[in-house]
Amino acid sequence: MTISMYQASVPSLIRSIDNLVAILEKGAADAEARKIDPAVLLNSRLYPDMLPLVKQVQIVSDVARRGAARLAGLEAPAMADNETTFAELIDRLKKTNAYFATLTPAQIDGSETKAIALPMGKETMNFEGLPYLVSFILPNVYFHVTTAYNILRHSGVKLGKLDFLGKP
Repeated sequence: MTISMYQASVPSLIRSIDNLVAILEKGAADAEARKIDPAVLLNSRLYPDMLPLVKQVQIVSDVARRGAARLAGLEAPAMADNETTFAELIDRLKKTNAYFATLTPAQIDGSETKAIALPMGKETMNFEGLPYLVSFILPNVYFHVTTAYNILRHSGVKLGKLDFLGKP
């Protein structure tokens, strides 16, 4: 059995983002229940040199959306990094998943050896499609979803492993 580039990317990205939406919904509900200003959670970080929750979520959206677009040979829709509420972050993630719904297997399948140039500041990282997916896109999405989860968990939001993994 083989797995296509589309099967290895889009469904996994959608699932991770859906799970992050559920995690953020729990964070928002927890802030309300404990009468905590949501901005406290949204601006929390695990360590002073790490990015806050808001930025973790924005990066998930950016890496996933732009990564899938590059594999498909498309320009990803732009999103401003201006979210300041749980509702706005959730909306951003839902828009990211709505973008994935516009992608077809035919656009992404066969991109295993496609040349991908990834601008990183003044440098450019060069990949082929499959290594780009498995060594850049997916690990980055999982890292930032995990970090967002950990920020909220560290802040007292009742989350467990199944919140990260989602329902089978």
